[in-house]
Parts: sequence; structure tokens; C-alpha cells
Amino acid sequence: MAEPVRVRRLSDQEGQKLQQIVRRGSTSSVRYRRAMMLLASTGGNRVPVIAKLVQANEDTVRDVIHRFNEIGLDCLGPRWAGGRPRLLSPDDEDFVVQTATTRLTKLGQPFTRWSIRKLAAYLRKVHGRVTRIGREALRCLLARRGITFQRTKTWKESPDPERDAKLDRIEQVLEQFPDRVFAFDEFGPLGIRPAAGSCWAEQGHPERHPATYHRTHGVRYFHGCYSVGDDKLWGVNRRKNGAANTLAALRSIRAARPDGAPLYVILDNLAAHKGETIPRWAKKNRVELCFTPTYASWANPIEAHFGPLRQFTVANSNPCNHTAQTQALHAYLRWPNANARHPEVLAAQRRERARIRSEKGIRWGGRPLATAA
Repeated sequence: MAEPVRVRRLSDQEGQKLQQIVRRGSTSSVRYRRAMMLLASTGGNRVPVIAKLVQANEDTVRDVIHRFNEIGLDCLGPRWAGGRPRLLSPDDEDFVVQTATTRLTKLGQPFTRWSIRKLAAYLRKVHGRVTRIGREALRCLLARRGITFQRTKTWKESPDPERDAKLDRIEQVLEQFPDRVFAFDEFGPLGIRPAAGSCWAEQGHPERHPATYHRTHGVRYFHGCYSVGDDKLWGVNRRKNGAANTLAALRSIRAARPDGAPLYVILDNLAAHKGETIPRWAKKNRVELCFTPTYASWANPIEAHFGPLRQFTVANSNPCNHTAQTQALHAYLRWPNANARHPEVLAAQRRERARIRSEKGIRWGGRPLATAA
């Protein structure tokens, strides 16, 4: 008759380790059950009794005891099976990712984007390289490689032949003459209608504005002027853009520095900023107009200040007429001008500059576009 299966004599270290695992129970369930099997066998229990104790098959108990007698406590760890052989090699996975991220017109497909079903079907029919993969496995593979379904974005490059020269000049005056640099731009159109926004409210009960169906008030444009050195923003609402309104804004800038010394005004490269009288007036009053390149209005320092202006005065508003809207704009302008270094103002300006850079894909010398922040 064969001798009953039981563990060999434990060493002090092995006994303490098994007791620690069973008492704490903080390890994996596999290690915990196997430790119980070994301790129970050490106490003289037979295999059938141990199997009932841990709710396991008797053959499993015998295998654990035999492996402990051979290799010691290493038997506590599970021996995970390798599963079926991999169907896709690393090269095949790279090919799948490359196919998924390639423009479909280059592959001769009549689509603008892949679906999981279409991509899996295409991979099975690629000439010279058949890749068989299921839809779920394909989805998991793309997710594991960091390929996700994203919205397409557009971007522009400035076609201005003097782009670098204009940017260099703007950067130069910002660095060398910050107290003599101003910026000008229009903000709008501003209509009389409820504007979407956000505010603090009880959860599930947001603030609501009435809808409007008729636009009987027309629109206005905020013509803003910004002093880089003083970090001051001012402006006025106009019915339309035009050279006359631009000239009026430039005169207000000149009035801010009545000493007659040269001034530098950064403004967009628009026709309304280049009327016949504007260059003559600028030359006569010692004002240099530093135009931003085409499609590069992000280089204007005032752009970072229009973001907070829109966020705190236009968003979540419902003005009754343009007079009330203008009063709200001017009331807001008085606050940041009086609190130019307020942390909230600086944070809003940093967020707006980051948004402009991310949308335009811009890195301009690693320096902020304005010295105010």
C-alpha cells in the first residue's frame, strides 16, 4: 500500500512564512489556498480532508504538496498557461497601426475615415499581406497603441512673404520699448441675444435665459486699445469697422503718451487698418504701425485680453440693448485696470495665451506675447 501524500518537514522560515500568509490573508487567493493546503498537511491531515477544507480537487492538493517537496515555497505562485500562440507578430501590429493612421485616399479606399469593421475587412484583403484579426481584438490593439477616435482639426500657415520680418519687428519693440508699445484690434460682432456661458448654481438647476427669435438691434464691434507697459485696456463700441474708427483709436493711443516721443502700435493686417489717411497721420505723429503677418493675429498682445473680456462680460449674459452691453464692458474694463496684477487676471490671461497657442500650433521664441503677464 502506498504511503499517504504529505509535505516534508518544514524549516522555521517556511513555517513562519506559511503562517503569515494564512493569518493575514492579504495575498492573492491562489497563494492563500495553497498555503492552507501545506499547513493542513503539516498538521497530519490527509488529502481528502484538505480538499474539503479548501474546496479543491484532491489531485490539485497532491500536485501542490509534490511541488512543495520539490521546489519549496516557489510552489505558491501560480503557473499561468501561455494560452494559444499569438496570431499577430509585432511587425503585424505595426502594420495595423500604420494602416489605421494612413489617409484612406493613399490606400485607394473610397472613405474619409475607417470604421472598425471596414478596417478589419481591409486588413484581410491587403495584397501581399493578409492580416486576420477580429473587430474586438482590433479595437483593443488600437487602444493599447494609443490610437483613439478623434475629431479632425484645421490649421493655417501664413502666406505672408514678410512673415519673419514682421514677427521679428514685433518681438524687438516688445523687448526694447515695452513702455512705448500699444496694441489695437476689434472684438465682435456683439449682438443683443442671450449668450451661452457657465456660472455657479445648484446641481441640476442651471441658470436659464429666455430664447430670442428676432435680431432687431443690429451688431456692434468693440474697438480695443491696450498699453503693454501699463497693462491697461480701454475701448469703445462702434457700429462697424472702418478706417475712420481705426484712426480714432490711434488718436486715443497717441493721447495716452502726449510727450511726442515715438510710439509703436501692433495691429492686424486688415484693410480697415490701412486707410489713405492712416499712414500719413502715423508718420506725422511719430507712430510706427507694426502689422502682424497674414493669418497670424495671435502675435497681437491684445488677443490674450479679449479672452477674459468674452468670458466675464459676454458669456452668460442677456443684455437688453447695446447701451447696457457697452456699460457692462466698460464696468469690466475698470476692474482689471484697477487690479492689473490680480491673480485671477493673470491666470485668465495665461489660459487665453495657452488656448491661442494650442489652436494655432504656435511656439514663438518660448516667450509670452505680452509683458503684462
